[in-house]
Amino acid sequence: MELTVERLGHLGDGIARGPDGTAIVVPRTLPGEVVTGTLVDDMLENVRIVTPSSDRVRPPCRHAGPCGGCQVQHVSDSAVRDWRVDVVTTALAAQGLEAEFLPMHVSPPASRRRATLGARRTKKGAMAGFHGRASDSLVEIPDCKLLAPAVAAALPLAQDLAAVAGSRKGTLAVTVTSSGSGLDIAVSGGKELDTPLQVELAKLAGASDLARLTWGGETVAQRRPPFQTFGRARVVPPPGAFLQATPEGEAALLADVRTIVGDAKRVADLFAGCGTFSLPLAETAEVHAVEGDSAMTKALDRGWRDAEGLKRVTTEARDLFRRPLTPDELKRYDAVVLDPPRAGAQAQVAEIAAARVPVIAYVSCNPTSFARDVRVLVQAGYSLETLRIVDQFRWSTHTELVARLVL
Repeated sequence: MELTVERLGHLGDGIARGPDGTAIVVPRTLPGEVVTGTLVDDMLENVRIVTPSSDRVRPPCRHAGPCGGCQVQHVSDSAVRDWRVDVVTTALAAQGLEAEFLPMHVSPPASRRRATLGARRTKKGAMAGFHGRASDSLVEIPDCKLLAPAVAAALPLAQDLAAVAGSRKGTLAVTVTSSGSGLDIAVSGGKELDTPLQVELAKLAGASDLARLTWGGETVAQRRPPFQTFGRARVVPPPGAFLQATPEGEAALLADVRTIVGDAKRVADLFAGCGTFSLPLAETAEVHAVEGDSAMTKALDRGWRDAEGLKRVTTEARDLFRRPLTPDELKRYDAVVLDPPRAGAQAQVAEIAAARVPVIAYVSCNPTSFARDVRVLVQAGYSLETLRIVDQFRWSTHTELVARLVL
């Protein structure tokens, strides 16, 4: 079957139309390309590109074919930018919205400071890497162009962890985070922790000079507190806690959040994590930080108490999906920062709209849930003024953004 690819879908695959007009997914292709292949259900397999697009480039990483860590390395940077803008524009248009786009920020290669590696025992030893595209298989990635050097250096250790306490039937999830004092590694999916295993793991942690190693949520070795720096504060997050993917991406988001909040004197930071925005904003404003995970709020509070020169920061562990802040609670704030997970903040947004907080800085990792939430705010009288895409998950289908909404 011969087809012409019409567009790039939100998962990074080409979309063509079959003879009957139905959409057909054509993996790793670009708009305008003429392709042939075998149609299986709604996907074209055994794809051969007859006429390539001028936007097709040679992937910078030699692992790009089998590895599932990146989806759009075969697309030129300019085409990726256009595609991300189109993804967000389409999500907004579905809700009857539009926005002024500020220039996109793109994190550089080799900047991912946190990644979850898969590690597994094999007949000959062990292997570690990323899962293959739509597969449970592992692909080794010794020349990965995505990971920061410190994170990439943990690949041999991930193999050692699998050899010591992994299974040939299961895969360890090894979350590696670069901290200010060394690598912070959290492992799940391995053998049950007992005394002999704890001894072996402590030896590995010492040999690799890890800041911290946790196994199944339990700390087995900590040579130094693995801190992250947020403004003037140092915070030691709980194992596996959320962290923006790249320092450059975090800096871009923070710069826009600062600009949006402006000279607000009291700020509510909702879905605050460990203080990515709360602590820098506390340099000029009092901040109330709300997060569902109590371990994160405790880490944030300790970071604030140990820092100098910050205004008052209060913390609250609260499930904002089930118990959002009410208008009576919100009316004391001049600005709100929202950074929810992919599901968005539907319940909380309804309360913010009722409270009519003057300024909102909305950080989102899902254009669809973002557009849904913004529609509620616009209907309540807010204006979606500016929006910036922050591409810190380079070469992936993940699109993050930050937007300014005002009454």
